[in-house]
Amino acid sequence: MLADTRILLIVSGSVSAFKVPELIRLLRKAGAAVTPVLTAGGAHFVTPHVLQAVAGEAVHQDLWSLTTEAEIGHIRLARLPDLVVVAPASANMLARMAHGMADDLAATLLLATDKPVLVAPAMNWAMWAHPATRANMATLTARGVHVIGPNDGAMAEAETGPGRLAEPAEIFAAIAALLEAGRAAAHRPLAGRHVLVTSGPTHEPIDPVRYIANRSSGKQGHAIAAALAALGARVTLVSGPVSVPDPAGVQVVKVESAREMLAACEAALPADAAICAAAVADWRTAHAAGQKMKKVPGQPPAPLELALNPDILATLSAHAARPRLVVGFAAETENVVANAIAKRQRKGCDWIVANDVSGDVMGGTENTVHLVTDTGVEDWPRMPKQDVAARLAARLAEALA
Repeated sequence: MLADTRILLIVSGSVSAFKVPELIRLLRKAGAAVTPVLTAGGAHFVTPHVLQAVAGEAVHQDLWSLTTEAEIGHIRLARLPDLVVVAPASANMLARMAHGMADDLAATLLLATDKPVLVAPAMNWAMWAHPATRANMATLTARGVHVIGPNDGAMAEAETGPGRLAEPAEIFAAIAALLEAGRAAAHRPLAGRHVLVTSGPTHEPIDPVRYIANRSSGKQGHAIAAALAALGARVTLVSGPVSVPDPAGVQVVKVESAREMLAACEAALPADAAICAAAVADWRTAHAAGQKMKKVPGQPPAPLELALNPDILATLSAHAARPRLVVGFAAETENVVANAIAKRQRKGCDWIVANDVSGDVMGGTENTVHLVTDTGVEDWPRMPKQDVAARLAARLAEALA
């Protein structure tokens, strides 16, 4: 369960320190490595020999050790673990943490670490209820320190109340949950980000039964939305008419025309990034007929007057609420890279994903793309559209990190 994880376990001065060897046993049984740090107060209740025996590692006690501090040992110890646990955390330890003290090895480690910290308070009920302790706890939790316990129960002083150290199994469960949450977060680098994606074609009506459109299945845009959601992003997918299913975990806004797509995109702002993968029709009929236009034998076709559709990519690139990263697509049949470079400059976007659509790309399952940025052009090999989406989502996560 906890294989390949390392816990820095700080033991401070509380009679409940006698429970710590059992906690270490549970952690090691689950595969974790445990590095014990013992305060002067903690050493009154559990010996370094016991901790070393159950942990299988040296116990660290002295900030001024010439052996370890020759290598800046306290900094190395502070950065080494996946999680720092203070169990038991005495009232004195919590106070020193809250006030940023660095007067012994344990306090210095807690000040120097950049890793998550879990405390398991243990003290007399009156000390736990004291306004100073409550204020210290409020300070620590506001800084992101995690807390397990204390429990309500019998104490060493023949009194009963809240302040009893959580049981080793409870502390172990809290440790496992924190480490699992950390692993999940590492695989969700876009958590907390909002990304806008457009996909599919637009249909520009000529009359109630006919329309102008670009060829697009929506497979690439929908795959991009799914890949972004898999990395933790909140995704708004503005989709033209497609037959592919909606991606799971994605907010889908369905539109028909380019003007509807632009309105939906602007309504979705603000966003951290926008990926315009839709094949938006460049033109629409200037005046769509309200009734079906009839073919009259012997007469020429009715003339179509065309008007330019709004440029969604250029509009988002220049928008007052412009996303931090704007990505466009360029579907080309010739001079693919050169046209994409020119399009990026003309539209004012950050990246262009260019592809040659002269073959079976439209409606197919694979794609060969070139990523055009301000630093150059990346030529990606032919791959399934889902893999293109995953690679693009990973690049976007890097850019927004």
